[in-house]
Parts: sequence; structure tokens; C-alpha cells
Amino acid sequence: MYRKIVIIAIIELLILLGSTTLLLAQSKYTVSGTVKQKSSGETLIGASVVVVEKPGVGVIANTYGFYSLSLPQGSYTLLVSYVGYKQELIPVELNSNVMINIDLSDEVLLEEVVISSKRNDENLTTATMGTEVLDIQTAAKIPVVFGEKDLVKTIQLLPGVKSNGEGSNGFSVRGGATDQNLILLDEAPVYNASHMLGIFSTFNSDAIKDATIIKGNSPAQFGGRLSSVLDVKMREGNNNSYRVSGGIGLISSRLTVEGPIQKEKSSFIISGRRTYADLFARLSSDFKGIQLYFYDLNAKGNLQINSKNKLFFSGYFGKDVLAVSNFLGSKWGNSTGTLRWNSLVSSKLFSNTSFIYSDYDFNVSFKSDGNEVNYNSNIRDLNLKQDFSLYPNSKNTLHFGFNVIHHTITPTKAEGTDIVRDKKGRKALENAVYVSNSYEASDRINLDYGVRFSFYNILGGDTYHIYRDNRSVETITLDDGEVGKTYYNWEPRLSMNFIVNRTASLKMGYARNTQNLHLMSNSTGGSPTDQWIGNSYNIKPEVADQVSLGFSKNFKDNAYELNAETYYKSMKNQIDFKDGTDINTVPDIESELLFGKGRAYGLEILWKKKEGKLTGWIGYTLSKTERKINGINDGQWYNAKQDRTHDVSIVAVYELKPQWTLSGTFIYTTGNAVTFPTGKYVLNGMTMYQYGGRNADRMPATHRLDLSVTYERPARRKYQSSWSFGLYNVYGRQNPYSISFEENKKNPQKIDAVQSSLFRWVPSVTYNFNFRE
Repeated sequence: MYRKIVIIAIIELLILLGSTTLLLAQSKYTVSGTVKQKSSGETLIGASVVVVEKPGVGVIANTYGFYSLSLPQGSYTLLVSYVGYKQELIPVELNSNVMINIDLSDEVLLEEVVISSKRNDENLTTATMGTEVLDIQTAAKIPVVFGEKDLVKTIQLLPGVKSNGEGSNGFSVRGGATDQNLILLDEAPVYNASHMLGIFSTFNSDAIKDATIIKGNSPAQFGGRLSSVLDVKMREGNNNSYRVSGGIGLISSRLTVEGPIQKEKSSFIISGRRTYADLFARLSSDFKGIQLYFYDLNAKGNLQINSKNKLFFSGYFGKDVLAVSNFLGSKWGNSTGTLRWNSLVSSKLFSNTSFIYSDYDFNVSFKSDGNEVNYNSNIRDLNLKQDFSLYPNSKNTLHFGFNVIHHTITPTKAEGTDIVRDKKGRKALENAVYVSNSYEASDRINLDYGVRFSFYNILGGDTYHIYRDNRSVETITLDDGEVGKTYYNWEPRLSMNFIVNRTASLKMGYARNTQNLHLMSNSTGGSPTDQWIGNSYNIKPEVADQVSLGFSKNFKDNAYELNAETYYKSMKNQIDFKDGTDINTVPDIESELLFGKGRAYGLEILWKKKEGKLTGWIGYTLSKTERKINGINDGQWYNAKQDRTHDVSIVAVYELKPQWTLSGTFIYTTGNAVTFPTGKYVLNGMTMYQYGGRNADRMPATHRLDLSVTYERPARRKYQSSWSFGLYNVYGRQNPYSISFEENKKNPQKIDAVQSSLFRWVPSVTYNFNFRE
């Protein structure tokens, strides 16, 4: 009943806002449409549309390239711009509501920059905090391991975003764990965003159009995770001409095909990638039985029904395979699908309806002495999402909608040759309604404010145990169709920007986020065997409250940019394990969980150079993240696994000549927090180690220099190509990957710490090509 009352109240509020807007807007008319790239028809997210005759009046195109402006009757000129594209002046005679679609030319590009906020001064004028937009094309020039373009590796170079280890694609944001990042691919959640045990990400950059990282202060339309949102959009394909592009590297190759279905109206794109290191390994008799590779496939198509309605379908399928003869076989991967309907309900109201499917599946089998153990874990989502954007006037942009996700989570345990598995899986509904508004209160003050109401229903079909003091005190069995416990949470969001002058601004923000799904992992960087579980009668939603303050300053006509943010985040219902827990063998993982609170705070500084032959940035993070949980470290605060004090990143891209580009990155990070043994004893002939405080020790610091050079061959009619050469870890630093402890062979009373490293020098060569019609 409470839930129904809340939903009805929100709907009534939206109806009231809509009716008020119509009354206020009767004397005005609206110009609206979509901003696209002229050569391909791709929509331009975040393009700027301003009115020349009214300084300060304008709008930013939304996630789907749509814009809407309401103005009094008259003649106007729209200035449309997007970084790297030629500006357009569009005359408008506004005597009625009109729709004008705008194509921007990218034939004459400005100097490229790897990190772009779309407008050179957007860091000063918008209220959003902790947000960075990644430019995919130029990020390809940043050197990474094996020369494989990787947007996640690039995002890890930003302040506040920490890599979880050498070669890992797992990352933590502002003290959050790996599972506290919401990773979306065309709105579909991706539950394991890595290939080859974390060396590569699941995102094939050839298929990616746009990627945005939001560090905690996300708008109300995003929810379900505590720390960040990584919102990745796939390209729509060229609707003017057919193109074939790709790349051939040392261990992987890529191929992309795109073109129009109906010229200038609809298009498609198909992009695939596969590694083939295993094919070369099999040439040696020592590796005949080895399989180690991944492949992924991205596909997207769109169909324009009429001038106001358009359908999109996008899908992703990726799989990793690891096998050793008949001893070990393992496969894991993601599948996603999104069917989206964009509709222009009116000149002021834009609708996006999405049906989303997401599946992550892990399978492994072991064979030894005639015995076989099989292990499987799976999480599958069906998702209905409805978003509305309302543009009542030039000072307000209202977003509202709802989201309903049906989860089926199937964790599996292996016990000897027996498998303990709930074939039905645990089921749940994760629901939310939201409303938010972007408001230009004055020439100096911009506000983003809203609220998200989320509720999580435990559904029937499984048995739940309630634990107190390490003992099961009650058992609850829910029949199919029965609704168990429900958790409700309000999530208010607010951010404000005060423009001090033309070159500086101050920002502040507050956001509450809740999380209903939790990743059970014994590692820092993440592993395919990690298990997702939902809220239960023991596990409550995680809740985080974050307060942040920021300062932005631009120099030399926005050529240089300085952004600094400080934050404090408090977290409730944090989860950790009892000492010595093995998540893959316990009969019920909930019996091994402990609950408490956490805190994270820090300072992030980002200095960018955005113009000239040399572009890039310097990022620095000073941070602390801790947990306090009864049963761990005598109930005192202790370092979280992802706690690191210092992170430094330097990224530089230098244009030697029009065809030659030199790129380099340098990183320095404090070592991860770990627990080392403090002593040992022998019991029944077995050596047992004694450990100190949880995460009281540190791995050695990591630092590394990577370099690459790219040669763009002059275009020859319909063919263009380039060569990229790179060297990962130029000075051969043996950075720590893991540390094990062994008895000293000469003195059994001593313990030796043995460090293993993953990469030393890794050269790379990649040939990229592009054919066009």
C-alpha cells in the first residue's frame, strides 16, 4: 500500500508539472530536433545549441542527440557546436513549433584531445560533478598492454579511478569495491567487464561511440550501485555509405562492417574481435592441449519509422575459453540485448522505452583420477526501462521515469564430486521511479536536483536461512510467486554550480545511492569465479551518502583546465568475510558474512592541456577508504582491500607531424592493502601461518612508463590505414602481481616473501585499416 501511494504521488506531481508547463508556454513556440554527424548520421551526444540573439540561452543535446528550445515568436539564429566539428549557424523563423535536424561536418577537425567534456567550458557551466567523457577515437592513441585499444584502461588513468592491479581491468572509484560500479553497454548491465582474467576489457573500441564515467554524483535516472556509473554507448553505423575497418595485432584482430539499411534513415554495424595466441602456442608440442582465447561480437541496427519514431536494436556476445588438455575446462562470458524505441511525443517531450536482456554465465570443470567436478554460476536480468525528457523552457530540463528489473541469480558450490546447486536460482525484482530537474537559476547558478525511490522484492522459489551469532536461527521457504521481504530506499540527489567569473566556478553536491546486488570475492581485482548475490533476510541494501566540493578554473581561453574535487562518503551495511573463508566451498555463503560500515574520503586534482601539438593531462588522487565491522580487527577501523593513498597518472599525446603521433603514459600508485603473516607454528607436521590485523600491510608500490607511436598513412581514395607501435613498461619495472610466503630453505625458522610479476617488457605492433564506399 505504501509503495502504491508513493507511485501515485509522483505521477500526480509530474502531471502537475506538465500542466503548469503548458500554461506557461502558451505564448512561446519550440524548435527541436536531432544533432548528427554529417558523414555517418551518428547522433552527437552533448552537442551545444545556443541562441545567438539571446546570450546564455541554450541547451545541450541529450543522450540520443535530441534538443528542444522554447522561445517567444520571432527570428533567431542557432549556433550549433561540438568539439572537433565545424560550427553551424541555423536561421529559424519561429511562428509555430518547428523541427530542425542538424548535421555537423567533421571534415575539418580541430586538435584532438583524449578527454573531452564536449564543450571547452562545460566544466565551468554545468552542475555535474565527478564526471568525465572519454573520446574513443583519440583514446586509441594511448599505449596499453599488447597494443589493444581499451577504454577501461584509459579510464583508470583518471583521478579517483583506481586500477585493481597490474594488468587488471577491475577498478574502484572513490573507495568503492569492484562491484560498486554500474557498467552499462547500451543500457544493459555488464556484470564482468573483462577478458583473459582481467587483462582486456569486454569493450571493443571499434564498436563504441561514447563512454562517460560518473563518480558517485550520478543523476537520479541512474541507480543500483554505490560508487560510479560507466555508461557506454555503441555506435549506430554509417547511414550514408558502406565501410569496412579493422586491425591486425600480435595477439588479436578486429573487423567492423557498417552501412545504410535505408540511406540517411537507417543503418547497421557489426564488429567482431578474437585473440589467437593459443593458435601459435599449439605449434609447440609442449602446448598442444592449451586453449586460451576470447572473442566478442557487437551488433546494432536502427530503423526510422517516421520523423518522430525510431527503433534501435543492439546486442553483445563475448566468451572466454581456458582449457588445459582433459584436466581443466572453463568458459565464461556476457550476453546483452537492448531493444529501444525513441519517440518525440511532442516538441517538448522526448520518450525512450527500452527492453533489456543481460546474462553473465561461468562454467568450469576439473578432472582428476577419474573424478570430475563441474561448477556453474549465472546471473540473468530482464529489464523494462522508461525515460522521459521534458523541456518546459530554456532554463529547465525535467527527467522522469521508472525501471523494473527481474533478477535470476544462480550461485553454485562444488563439494568433491558433488554439486550443490539451486537450478531455479534466487529471483528478485529491483524497481525504481525517479524525477530530476536541471535548472538555470541565474546567470551564475545552475542546479541539478532530484530523487530516486527504489524498492527490492525477494521473490519465491528458494529457501533462506537467518543467521545470528554464526548460527542458523530460522528458515524461511518461499513458494513460487510468493513475495518475501521488501526493502525501500529514498535516494535524494543535489548538485550546484556557482560561476565565479568567466574562467572559474565552485561546485558542491550530495548524493545517496543504494545497492541491492553484491559480489562475493576473495580477490581485489575480481575473478570469473566471484559470485553475485542479492539482498536476503541477512543481507540488507548497501547505502552510501557522499558529499563533495569542487573548484574549476580555465586558462588561456579554455586551452588549459584545472579541476579539483574533495569528497567524503559514508557507507552502511558493508559486507566482508570471516577470517579464512573460502567462498567456493562453504555450504551457504551467508553464514560466513559479517556486516558493518565504511568511510572513504579524498582529494582529486586533474590538470588538462586541450590545444596545441601537445595535449594530455596530469591526475593525482590522495585518498583513504576504511571499514569497521564487528568480528574483524577487534571491531576497529581497518583498511579496505582497495585502499591506496597515492595515485599519479601522466598522459601525453604529441603530434610530431601530421602523420606521426607520439603518446606516453606514466603511473605511480601506492601498493594495495593486504594481510601478511606475522608468524608460524607447526601442528601435526603441518606448517600453519599466523596473521596480524586485516589489510594492515602493503604491497610494494607500482610505477611504469608506456610509450607508443602511430603513423597515419595518407588516404588513398577509398582506403586509409595506420600503424601503431608500442612498448609497455619501458624501463622493465617488475611490478608486484602477488606475494607468496615460503619457508627459508637454509633456515626453516624464517619465512621468505616471494614476489611474482605479470609483465616486464611487452612490445606491440598493430595495423589498422579502413575501406569506404
